[in-house]
Amino acid sequence: MRSLVNRFVLLVCAAGLTSSHVLAASFSFQVNGTERSAWTEALESLGLHEAKQGSADVVVLGAGATGEYRSRLSRGTILILEGDSPVAASFGIRATAKQVSMRSIVDARAPKLAIVWEEAVSAARFDVPAQATVFAREKWGQAPVLAGFRVDAGAVLWLATPLGARGYSRYPYLPQALTDLGLALPFRSARLWAFFDSAYRAHVDLDYFAPRWRAAGISALHVAAWHYWERDPEADAYLEQLIEACHRNAIQVYAWVELPHVSERFWEQHPEWREKTAIGQDAQLDWRKLMNLTNRDAFREVSKGLRDLTTHFDWDGINLAELYFESLEGHENLARFTPFNRDVRAEFASASGYDPVDVFSVDSPHHYSRSAESLDAFLNFRAELARKQQTEWIGEIETIRKTKPWLDLTLTHVDDRLDTSMRAKIGADTSKTLPLLDTHDFTFLVEDPATTWSLGPQRYPQIAARYKDVTPRPEKLAVDINIVERYQDVYPTKQQTGLELFQLVHAASGAFPRVALYFENSIAAADLPLLSASGVIVERAENTSGKWVITSPRGVGLDWAGAVLVDGRPWPVRGAHTVWLPPGTHALQATAQEPLLRVTDLNADLKSATTLPTGIEFVYQSSARALALLDREPARVEIDGDAAPGALSGTMLKLPRGQHIVTITSRSDTRSAR
Repeated sequence: MRSLVNRFVLLVCAAGLTSSHVLAASFSFQVNGTERSAWTEALESLGLHEAKQGSADVVVLGAGATGEYRSRLSRGTILILEGDSPVAASFGIRATAKQVSMRSIVDARAPKLAIVWEEAVSAARFDVPAQATVFAREKWGQAPVLAGFRVDAGAVLWLATPLGARGYSRYPYLPQALTDLGLALPFRSARLWAFFDSAYRAHVDLDYFAPRWRAAGISALHVAAWHYWERDPEADAYLEQLIEACHRNAIQVYAWVELPHVSERFWEQHPEWREKTAIGQDAQLDWRKLMNLTNRDAFREVSKGLRDLTTHFDWDGINLAELYFESLEGHENLARFTPFNRDVRAEFASASGYDPVDVFSVDSPHHYSRSAESLDAFLNFRAELARKQQTEWIGEIETIRKTKPWLDLTLTHVDDRLDTSMRAKIGADTSKTLPLLDTHDFTFLVEDPATTWSLGPQRYPQIAARYKDVTPRPEKLAVDINIVERYQDVYPTKQQTGLELFQLVHAASGAFPRVALYFENSIAAADLPLLSASGVIVERAENTSGKWVITSPRGVGLDWAGAVLVDGRPWPVRGAHTVWLPPGTHALQATAQEPLLRVTDLNADLKSATTLPTGIEFVYQSSARALALLDREPARVEIDGDAAPGALSGTMLKLPRGQHIVTITSRSDTRSAR
């Protein structure tokens, strides 16, 4: 990963600094003679920037390309070649007379994954050099379609065809092939959320997974809390171990609650409170078993269970998810259409004068085919009921916050701005829910509905634009990407992976302050190491004589080894291989001056940091309790000028939600040793 020598290293060495202070990473790319927009989308999703002039670290050449490039490879350039060209032939990649029709390919990284192109492409069959690694082949004839090899300090990656109209159209694991050939990505984000269901991770080493999640840029795990609703010694011990492992790696943990589903045992124990569908059946829909939260006895019992759940474990937040009604088919499928429990029916009948069942009874004068007003009345009632329940449960969680003030609250809510049918189908109405941000403090997590999953990465800027003028606090918006097998005809893979996933995350990260992934277990193992790079938004990255200038609107991690000056001052927020920068524009250069203490990881928005004669000070902001990891145990911690010994546990700090100033004093023996 760090073996390539690029222009940055050469410039720094020329300036008299050792390369141990800096990274060996690729920052820039150029595209010549091929689909520039597709390549730009693909490479920018990895954190690379297009070089408008001069040389670049990654160079893409289309079919027919000519010129001399071997000397560039000796300086660490990665050359990407499409199809047949004199440049490709100079490296031993030659077209044969045989033609191949390509529609399905097999990638050696995931040989069982079905990779199908939207349209077949006819191209020559190629011979590649013996030293080349063939990353992917055409499925039936086994012709190589993606291959690469190292040359001097650089590398060559060859594709049999153009990349495709969209950057992810044909070669999902092209980024992984590039990293195999030595590409090191410069930037990383640590702002992603991920949903987690222990049913898929029942017997795993949590101390193994937690560092991998954090390295992938995951800052919070939203854990399926219905598994822990009732006390069980074995399950409780697992959850406690999960939370502890996450905290040791600066990962926050949220209780992901899916009301009106409570738990399997609650469903079995309380048949009298089960939700009903429009045909009178118990509302067991897919995995969710829905309860009637309109019933006051049921509400009180569920509220008691939620208080027990949240106080028993060391959560950092609560995710109140999908609190509306079934189903995505709406009233077109009455067997799944809710709510029709006795309490809801009585409430609607009291207001309208007729039972909502009559709206869907073909013999009734209120049937929607005869009275469109009756259907509108029930759908409006249903949407208002969803808002009332959301408000009521937000209130319950705010009561819990009085005893656990560090808890964050997230409200996961399906988008009804891009797909406006969601209100009629499930009662989701963001126009009623978003105004709650005026009086309640929570993050509004927009879930893109299944109906939009085939629309590609650009749906996220479109969704964000629809919320811009209707959200009282845009900084409290987030978006949820569903990494699942889709029911639509989608290409090249049914489930998002590789370049498509990276482009989705990158587009969403540019459009929203926070991005969540559903769910942790569905992220392919091959994607996890590159995930943090895809969440990066960097507007400027320039180097002059060994001094870097980086601009990022939300802060960024830069691959870096050794002490660093940021804006001319020793910088104390740095891990073993990453320097973490706050939002804005910052200048970096290597130094020999180490701070007395370092924050190696911070799960919060870093606002500023400085070294002090006795330690360090930093300002952060976080909607949940913040977690900070130090490189050594300090002597004293102050928060906003007051001593806070309870915040420290070894080298880990648990800090209050909100914006605060943290002052950390080094131990005197550490100072004298220096």
